[in-house]
Amino acid sequence: MIGKIKRVPIKEVWRREAADFTPWLRDNIDILNDILNFSISGAESEQSAGSFSVDIVAEDDSGNPVIIENQFGKSDHDHLGKLLTYLTVIESKTAIWIVEDPRPEHINAITWLNESSSASFYLVKVEAVKIEDSAPAPLFTLIVGPSDETRQAGIIKKDIAERYAIRHRFWSGLLNSSKEKTKLHANISPSQHNWIGTSAGIRGLGFNYGIRQHDSQIELYIDRGADSNEENKKIFDQLFALKDEIESAYGDVLLWERLDNRRACRISKKIDLGGYRDENKWDEISEAMIDTMIKFAKVIKPHIKNLNI
Repeated sequence: MIGKIKRVPIKEVWRREAADFTPWLRDNIDILNDILNFSISGAESEQSAGSFSVDIVAEDDSGNPVIIENQFGKSDHDHLGKLLTYLTVIESKTAIWIVEDPRPEHINAITWLNESSSASFYLVKVEAVKIEDSAPAPLFTLIVGPSDETRQAGIIKKDIAERYAIRHRFWSGLLNSSKEKTKLHANISPSQHNWIGTSAGIRGLGFNYGIRQHDSQIELYIDRGADSNEENKKIFDQLFALKDEIESAYGDVLLWERLDNRRACRISKKIDLGGYRDENKWDEISEAMIDTMIKFAKVIKPHIKNLNI
């Protein structure tokens, strides 16, 4: 015969969190070792942390402090704040938050902390269960914990945020310099992305700047929106028929990309002076991009006006 698990209201097992559950957990701390990826021992309750008192302070296998904050009911901001405060005051690198009902926003917060900090955070759900008429037993479930995957995700997110900030600064400088030479991009704002652009005078055609880690480009980008594949190719083909004339006026070869497997097309000029990772050369890169754009736009604008659309 197989019994059925029943959940028991937690306060029927431990009436008070501080007076009943915390001392019980202190004396049975090894029960957490079954769900954690490390072992803890030597638990002591109500340890001083400045003017506060930590529910439990234990040790990991290396003797480093591990703080444990317990909470009945739904997780709240107050206990999350205590967890972070105790972590810094005790100078611990590991924090365990044991809660009866973890809210989704606090699950997300602990996940973010594992991605973003050098400390390790564990969110554990506590329940009481029994089988048929047995005595109640504790059930601990690890909801969120650190892992190589979360650490790597944090590194990736940090790198993306850094790239966004760097590119925004680069575009701010380029646009400020551009205003001194042309009105072409005077009415646009810096972007965090790897391109910025303005209309070439006809819907769906844009004069774009693009920046990568170590090179850049200017381009005429052709994309008139959804279901415009044939229209985009028609515009490109009209300009491509004038390729020799356009390149002769420009004084150099251009890159003509019909992009048959994509909706859009582009005509571009690559600039190999550096990219957003080459900050010591930003002024030189920006000036080259601006001068190239001015020259390119001057040559191709008359042909854009004469397109048969």
